[in-house]
Amino acid sequence: MTQKYKLLTPGPLTTTDTVKQKMLEDRCTWDSDYKQLTQDIRHRLLKVAEVSEGNYTAVLQQGSGSFVVESVLQTVLGKDDHVLIISNGAYGNRMIDMAKAIGKRVTEMRIPYNTVPDFEKVEALIKQDQSLTHIAMVHCETTTGILNPLEPLSEIGKRHNVSLIIDAMSSFGGIPMNVEKLNIDYLISSANKCIQGVPGFGFVVAKQSKLEQTKGNANSIALDLFEQWKVMDRDGKWRFTSPTHVVAAFQEALIELEEEGGVATRYQRYSENNHYIIESLKKMNFQAYIDAEHQSPIITTFLYPDKDFDFEDFYQYMKEAGFVLYPGKLMDTPSFRVGNIGDLHHKDFVLLADNIQKYMKERN
Repeated sequence: MTQKYKLLTPGPLTTTDTVKQKMLEDRCTWDSDYKQLTQDIRHRLLKVAEVSEGNYTAVLQQGSGSFVVESVLQTVLGKDDHVLIISNGAYGNRMIDMAKAIGKRVTEMRIPYNTVPDFEKVEALIKQDQSLTHIAMVHCETTTGILNPLEPLSEIGKRHNVSLIIDAMSSFGGIPMNVEKLNIDYLISSANKCIQGVPGFGFVVAKQSKLEQTKGNANSIALDLFEQWKVMDRDGKWRFTSPTHVVAAFQEALIELEEEGGVATRYQRYSENNHYIIESLKKMNFQAYIDAEHQSPIITTFLYPDKDFDFEDFYQYMKEAGFVLYPGKLMDTPSFRVGNIGDLHHKDFVLLADNIQKYMKERN
């Protein structure tokens, strides 16, 4: 029998048994019931995003979150467009790499991993270079767990008529946000994050008036978000083979999000668990890398408690105790990460803290 672990990761994550059970049935991509399932998901996503149908639309796209980010960059940026990409982590850097690789015009704004953007500098860049048409930023950088503020960027976008592309991969569904009020043009996320589905596709909540203007921009067939939308918007049909089992599981995950009390209630659960584990580990000399003001409730980076700390030994000990942790992603700072998202509850984090305390006593 396979060992069941609690995944303390930012996705894939621990899912409910009821989400898993939805994957036991085979479905046909051409069947009207399956197409209706897709349409139901699209409708539910707009409700989670707090946007009005007609002004916004939802497009589902096969692949991991990175596939969906690249599909947006491919489709949204035309030959005359110019994007400012703000990065304070590996995923912002990946956006820069993608945009360059597909030949888009890019200005980079790279800042230290433990700081949020200086929005006065962002606005100065926009004023200085009138050719900038788009700003892209990761909301929650899972590299560290830092949460980049959306409101100041939203105001800059409104003042200067610049479109916003927000990678909300690790925050959408777990942190309340009114996408319409924030005037976000393209919000990107994935099935296996805060909505608590499984990997296999991502999605874009897009301002329809902006998406309508992107025909012909993409230099890709499979990653053309405009064409994906036009086909899907007709009757729920995906252009190419969709991950049917994953899609069914995601619908169940959306239903369970609503049954839990919606995004606000899930955010409270994530936040309480995050606060508990930070305070518990602080007593064991594990310091959080990000300061409390900018720490997300999604994932936390912890610095090693001392120079003799052996992460691989710690990892294996915790795995035997039933928990899978996440290695750090900081090139020059020894660290590891603890995720708070998924079907995890207070009792899980109490048990986690107890096992970490046992490990620290035994290693000494």
